[in-house]
Amino acid sequence: MTNMADVPTLKETGQYLEKFHRFEQAVNEPAWLAALRRAGIARFSEFGFPTAQDEDWRFTNVAPLAHLPFRPALERAPASLSADALRGFAFTGLEATRLVFVNGHFVPELSTTVEAPDGATVGSLAAALAEPGAPLEPHLGRYARVADSSFAALNAAFFRDGAFIHVPAGRTLERPVHLLFVSTSPEAGATTHPRNLIIAEAGSRLTVAESYVATAGSAYFTNAVTELVAGEGAVVEHCKFQDESPAAFHLATLYARLGRNSHCISHSFATGARLSRNNIRTELAGEGLEAILNGLYLTRGDQLADHHMIVEHAQPHCASHEYFNGILDDHSKGVFHGRILVRPGAQKTDAKQTNKNLLLSDQATVDTKPQLEIYADDVKCTHGATVGQLNEESIFYLRARGIGQETARRMLIHAFAGEIIERVRWQPLREELDALVWQRLEQNPHVK
Repeated sequence: MTNMADVPTLKETGQYLEKFHRFEQAVNEPAWLAALRRAGIARFSEFGFPTAQDEDWRFTNVAPLAHLPFRPALERAPASLSADALRGFAFTGLEATRLVFVNGHFVPELSTTVEAPDGATVGSLAAALAEPGAPLEPHLGRYARVADSSFAALNAAFFRDGAFIHVPAGRTLERPVHLLFVSTSPEAGATTHPRNLIIAEAGSRLTVAESYVATAGSAYFTNAVTELVAGEGAVVEHCKFQDESPAAFHLATLYARLGRNSHCISHSFATGARLSRNNIRTELAGEGLEAILNGLYLTRGDQLADHHMIVEHAQPHCASHEYFNGILDDHSKGVFHGRILVRPGAQKTDAKQTNKNLLLSDQATVDTKPQLEIYADDVKCTHGATVGQLNEESIFYLRARGIGQETARRMLIHAFAGEIIERVRWQPLREELDALVWQRLEQNPHVK
């Protein structure tokens, strides 16, 4: 991992410090949480925003974000959305426990909840922090560490709310959970810091979907952090769908710590935002577990979609598989940096990583860097990346069987996206994602 002390940065931190001092004086929180916030702002104040001279950010320039005014949504604003307005967003028709957050704050009147199994919690993180005895302190901020990322540090300093999901040992959440985050502020620089903590104890099972959408077209900033803990034998499916405004900035961190014999599959679908970055770190902390990271990014115009991940094999007899596909058009750009890290002693590791990119225009670009870092000698690790346009031989093959060229192109592009979508296990979610992606592709003249 890059040593942040060696990284040149954009020191645009004055306005953040000023607003933090006001915020800190206005809240009354437990000492451990106040310490986490102070550590976050201290780290961000010291290092600021990363620059392209940082190897991990070489292909993603965040200077336009750093120069925005900073307007954090620290208090819940009056209701600006109706239940009818929510129906236009993806996944809101699915049968699920739905928690709705508007500009980073939980809105109970827009949410739909059902009674959870005994001992389980599905609700607002802010509400859980206000309740004595909630199992937060051992987990919150322990995985997405402020020392590792300026954006995780900034989130730790300013987060106000998000989701808290806790499933006790041996329990199953039969009903999937949908976390809907809506940005509505029309101001440039309006910023939300959603914070989600998901704890699946030993032998538990759950499915969670996060979606990020907007009614505003401004250059706002979403800086989200999700910490996911899966205990021994837990089974978790997690899906993140980013469909922010084309002018927005979306920075997100997912840190997953997986226990012995657990099974976790996490999906990332990125279709929106001017600039989006998903920092994904998965720690395989117990023997015999399996982790699958699956992703699809669709970009047009001048969009940039960046996925940066580290999969850390810390114990033997574990398997990880990463599959990421990108479909890029116009002058858009994709970035993929995947690193498989095999620690000493993590023998019998089985790790696979692939990144495939389909360019629909001559101006679209991709920077891809799959990487292996192995310190054990009895492992099976592979990685690869491809960047190109539609295969003319495949088009010829279909045309030779009586299929027109336009239809042949559609079939190949849809199949390319379908490789990723078909791995979603929650069937209603998979079907809606399938329809949504197809619709976006069919609206693109270069697909036809």
